[in-house]
Formats: sequence, C-alpha cells, structure tokens
Amino acid sequence: MAQTTTFRGTAWSVRQRAASACTVVHLLLGASLLWPCLAAPAQAQTPLARAYDIAPGSLEEVLGRFGHDAGILLSFRPEITAGLDSPGLRGHYSVEQGLTALLADTPIVASRQANGGYLLARVGSHAEQAAPLPLVVINASPDRDATVPYAGGQLARSGSLGVLGAANVMDVPFSTLNYTATVLRDQQARTLADVVVNDASVRMLTSTGGFGDTFQIRGYSLANDDVGLNGLFGLSSAGHMPAAIVERVDVLKGPGTVLNGISPGGSIGGSINIVTKRAGETPLARLTGSLQSRAQGGLEADVGQRFGPDNAWGLRVNGVVKDGEGGISGGRQQLGVGALALDYRQRGLRWSLDAFSQREDVDGFRPQVGFLDGVTSIPAAPAGNSNFYAGSRLRLQDDVLASRLEVDLDPDLTLHGAIGYRNGASWQNLPTGSADAAGLGTLRNAYYDATTRTATADVGLHLRLSGAGVRHAIDAGLTQLRQEGGNAYVTSSGTASYSIYQATPLPPITDARTAPRKAYGMVLTSLTLTDTLSMLDDRLRLFVGARRQQVRYDSYDTQSGLQESAYQASALSPLLGVVLKPADDLALYANYTAGLTRGTIVPSGMVNAGEILPPYRSHQVETGVKLDWGRVMTSAAVFQIDNPSAVITQVAGTPSASTYGYDGQQRNRGLELAAYGEALPDVRLMASATFYDARLRRTTDHANDGHVAPGVPRRAFNLGLDWDTPWLAGLALSTRVLHTSSVYFNAENKLRLPGWTRVDIGARYSTRLGARPLLLRATVENLFNRDYWLIDKPYVTIAAARTVLLSASIDF
Repeated sequence: MAQTTTFRGTAWSVRQRAASACTVVHLLLGASLLWPCLAAPAQAQTPLARAYDIAPGSLEEVLGRFGHDAGILLSFRPEITAGLDSPGLRGHYSVEQGLTALLADTPIVASRQANGGYLLARVGSHAEQAAPLPLVVINASPDRDATVPYAGGQLARSGSLGVLGAANVMDVPFSTLNYTATVLRDQQARTLADVVVNDASVRMLTSTGGFGDTFQIRGYSLANDDVGLNGLFGLSSAGHMPAAIVERVDVLKGPGTVLNGISPGGSIGGSINIVTKRAGETPLARLTGSLQSRAQGGLEADVGQRFGPDNAWGLRVNGVVKDGEGGISGGRQQLGVGALALDYRQRGLRWSLDAFSQREDVDGFRPQVGFLDGVTSIPAAPAGNSNFYAGSRLRLQDDVLASRLEVDLDPDLTLHGAIGYRNGASWQNLPTGSADAAGLGTLRNAYYDATTRTATADVGLHLRLSGAGVRHAIDAGLTQLRQEGGNAYVTSSGTASYSIYQATPLPPITDARTAPRKAYGMVLTSLTLTDTLSMLDDRLRLFVGARRQQVRYDSYDTQSGLQESAYQASALSPLLGVVLKPADDLALYANYTAGLTRGTIVPSGMVNAGEILPPYRSHQVETGVKLDWGRVMTSAAVFQIDNPSAVITQVAGTPSASTYGYDGQQRNRGLELAAYGEALPDVRLMASATFYDARLRRTTDHANDGHVAPGVPRRAFNLGLDWDTPWLAGLALSTRVLHTSSVYFNAENKLRLPGWTRVDIGARYSTRLGARPLLLRATVENLFNRDYWLIDKPYVTIAAARTVLLSASIDF
C-alpha cells in the first residue's frame, strides 16, 4: 500500500509560547507528566511572510524543511517527489507564496485541508478522494524526518544522533544505520538482536534463549543494558528488548560519547538506540498469531489511533504473550510484554509518554561455558537445541516509564527535556563450569539474583543561527543517570561432573535463597556542547563539540552492607567531523571521536594501590564516502579505534613491585563496505562486508604484543535479498546469508573458534480475508542447522539451531 509523507511545522502563537515555556520549567522541576494537557489551544495563524534560507536538495527534503520552518502540515505520497530536485528557498514568503515557488516547474499542486495543512498531489490526480493511507509522520522536532524510508523501505533516510537530533545519513560524518519497522516485521524479529545483525559490522556474541543479548560493533562488545531507549540510557532490559515495541532502530558505528554520553557499561565500539512506536495518522488494530519450532505459540496485539482536535493526541498499545518449548529441547519459555505509548502534538509542542512491562520465565535457558587452563583445542559445538545444564531456570522482569517534551520557543530555537525510570530484576539458577578439550568438566550450581533501579534525565536546546554565509546548528545538553544495583549469590556445596554433549542434573543448593542487597551505586553526569557549521550552500559541513563527563561509583559489601570503595573522576571527550558534498548524491566525510569508560580504583598489592584512575578514553579516526545512486545507497569507510586496557607494569629496578594502570591497548582497524536499497524493481538489498585487523599492544610483560585481539574476526559478510515475485501479487521471497571468519578465544592466540555461515530464508504473502488485510509469513533461520560457537569473553555459547517461524497478521 502506498505511503503518505507528512511534515508537521512549528509556527505557533505567542500564547502558546508562554504556555509551552512554562511546561519546560515544570518538567525540570519534576511536575506532572501530563502537563501538556494544559497547553493552550492553537490560535488562528495570520498569513504573514517570514524569512527562509533553505539550501538546495531533493524536493522531498526541501519540502520537509519548509514545512518545519513554516509551521504547517504537508502530506504527500513519496513517489510524487521521486527524482525531483529543488533549488531551495531564500527570501521572505508567506506560506502560499513559498509553496508556489517550491512547486513551480513541477507537476505538483497543493490544496489546503480543513486541519490547516496542505495535501500535495500531481496535476489531475484524485489524492483527496483516495482511500485512507498509512502516513509517515514527521514532526517539527530534531527527529522530524527520521521516519522517511529510503528506497526499498528497509532503512530510513535519517536517524537519531543523540544531542544532534535527527539527521540525514548523507549529511553526517558517521557510519549509521536506521532500520525501519518494515524490516522488523518482514523478518519476523522477536528481539532487537534479530535486526541489528543485518550489517556485517554488527554481530551477536550470545544466542536466543540465553540470559541476555550482547552485541559486537566494530569488534567491541555492547551489552543489552547499554542500549538507548528514545535517547535515554539505563532503560533497556539487561536481558532482551522486545521487537513488538520498536518503530525504528538507530545504529551508530564508532564511539559516541559526545553524541550520547557515557553508557552505564561504557561500551565504545558503537551505540544502538531504540525508537518506540507511536500512533500513526491511520487507525490500526492488528492481531498476530505466531508459532515457533519446538512448539512455542504466541499472540500479539498492536492497536493505535489518533484523536482529539487535529488528531493532536495519539495512543499506541502493544501486547505480546508467548508460551511453549522455545529453542532448547525440553525447555519452556514464557513471555509477556505490555506497552503503552501516549503522545500529544500541536504547533510548537510535542510530548510523549512511554510505559512498558516485560516478564520472561525460562526453564532450560541457553548455557555458557568456559575452558580450562592448558586446553589446546576447542571441542566441537554441541547441537544448537541442547542444554547440558539440566534444570537451569531464569526469570526476568522489567518495568519502564519515560517521558519527553519538546518546545519550539522560536522557529530556530527548541528546548527539550526527558526523564525515565526502570526497575529491573532477575532470578536464576546459574551453573558454572569449565570444560576440557573433550567437552568434560566439573560444574557448580548457584542462585544468582539481581536488582537494578535507574533514574535518568536530560535537558537541552537546539539553536540555529546564520551569518557571514555560515549557518550554525548549536546543540547543548545536560544529562544525569543514577543507578543502584544489588545481588545475592548462594552456591551449592557440592559439584557434578558434566559433558557438553549430554544433559547433566545440577547439584542441589542446600542453603536458603537470600534477597539481593545493595552492591553498587552509580551517578553519571555530563554536559555537552556541539556546533554544526554549514557553508557553501551546505556543500561543506563542520562538526565540533565536546562532552564533560563525571563518573561516581560506590561499591558495597552485600553481606555487611558496608561501603567498600568510592570512586569519583571526570574526563573530557572531543568530537571533530567534516562532510564535503561535491554533488548532492556524493558525500566525503571524516571524523575524530572519543569514547569514555568508567575507570577503577587500583587494587591492593600494587605500588599505586588506592589510586583513582579517571575514565579512560578510546579514540577513533574514520574516513569514508557515501554515494546515493537514487535507489541504492553505497558506502565505504576505513576506521581505527584504540581502546586502553589494564596492564600490570613492573617498577624498574624493583622486581617485586608493580603498578596497575590503563597502559595497554587494543587497536581495531577495519574496512567497511555496504549497499542497501532497491537494487532492481521489486528487489530489496542489504549487503555489507567488514575486514578487521585487531591487535593487542603494550600487554603485560609484552607477552601478547602483536597478537590478534580475541573475539574479533578477520572478516564478516552479509547479503540480504527480498523480492516481490511477478507471478503472484502479494508474494515476496527473501534470503539472508551471514558469514563470520574464525576468532581466537584467548589473548595468547592458542585457542581458535571456527568460522561459521548461517543461511536464512523466508516468504510472506499479503492478501485479504474478506475485507480485512491478511499477512502470512514463514521464516527459517539457520536453514542448514549448523552447530557453532559464539564467544562472549570469557565464555562461549551455542548458536541457535534451525528455527522455523510462522505467523499470520490480520488488520481490523
């Protein structure tokens, strides 16, 4: 079905400015999240002329900027602007004059609608009488055009870049990917992990059915609880983020501390941000039934509608229930997800509230295993549906509440603020053991229960200025994250011998289970300032900025409750970037960025024991090129990321004395190649390749200098194709191939895990059941049922076996 693109503007009355400014103050003071209900009604707008300075570009982009600056709602189908360019708009114009100038010499006309917006259509068409269409809604905010899809619909043209807001991929000096809800739905993604692996630079270090998801970007790990949610850290589950609540996934490759702030876990290879669903312009009521191989059934509801004057209010509700034997033989996985998204928008004001709750109960979760010292070879991976820790159990729960408010005090000045809270908990039987080359070992059982409470907030502004032929986009922000975690660990008194090739009953735990007690408290506070300078008709863009980050971390003894250590330090992280566009469809870029990771307190036994080591800084240098062929986007990038590592250094002349510090280094160098879009009519493409040279430097006693960094492959390839067949309308076939070369398990480079190749296939058929749209889907992951290891240092886990996914969705 065709899409309609909508641009919502920002012009608004003096009365609204006062009310909205008051709203910001109340937010910062912790007032009610429902304050937007008190916003003053819109006053009639007079058709006064105003100044515009819109650079040349595609007609779609220029119209989007015009709608934002003029404070109007523009709606049109993307195909009517396809292939059309615009010289931009400079000078003083009323809304009608501006539209007339922009649409001159095009076959497009604008007609005013009852809600004050404009519908664009080609001359002679009957768009006004067409059936209701699903709208792509672009609000007048830093995220206003982030949902406009690129050709093929699998990726968006723009995405969120933290403090910079949303930006077109051609206009930023970074490697970014912005996956749309379309690709999540077409690939039957269950969690965030199922979609991010569509790029060769992103890999999963864990597998489905385990405790939690761990990602790898550019060779460095990123835990699931380091994923952002609508731009806020600390709100994502430590386990899995359900795809049911996701509208878009934004991936930034490379350190993003200046853009996003330091994450709770200090991930530096890249960042992932989830944008949650919102109600669209067209009412939605969708019910999906699903079946996963090994007899896990599921039911999902997705309901959304806008209401009130000018559809200012929107409500989106999602619910998921699943139960049955998941990906582990003899196991059982129960899942419940409930999410509510409420939003309000009027000229100059946007507010949203997100609440979701997740419960997961798994009998027989996917095991992890380490290897004994002295092992000279890695045993072959067992079957992907096996669980050699019989009787393991995991329960996870997450409750999240978040709200965001944006206020346009002027067409060139936007204030924004956001707050969020998460309460997470987990209870598990945690068997641990290390195996030998034959897969044999001894395990010990344990209860490991944990709790996490996080409160996070940010405030900031976006200001646009012009002068001397240079346009400035200035962004400033202040963020703070407060997190408190507790745990309880109770082990079994006995052990049991086991083999990774057969299920072994866990030894009993005779001591009573205890409630988690406080283990740490953390406060992350940062202040950032950036300036994007655009000149030469936007052919040249310079990005400069810095973030001052302060880290406080206190640890506690969970038995006595006494504080064990107190850490407080700060560091500065810079950003430099440049984009040169010799042509509208060609961008050359380069960046220097830095990431920050929390330091530590030097342990006892060292000469510098007790010293507070400041947050250590990783450095990235990257350069690349992006070329938009109209229907296919291609890119190439080379990068180098240097990340400090802890080493023990002997004091010269004193063999018995050593110091501890972040003097070692892992250097990841790489080449990335990518192409995505619509390669041929009705053929969608996502292809990528990454080549790594990851080395260890300045290791302890220089024992491993020059060795390949463990867990980082030499190469990784992806190829995804999605094809609308010509012989049956509504039928699409897809395939996806992922390949990762072998990796070393340890820094000594004595143990190697074999490489692997995974092939997925899929089919979907869009039809009608009576008058109701019906979508049938079938997917087979790991078609050839390959057994292989995934490494999440210092453990490995088994990749999932062949998995069949079936679903049927009907719209009411």
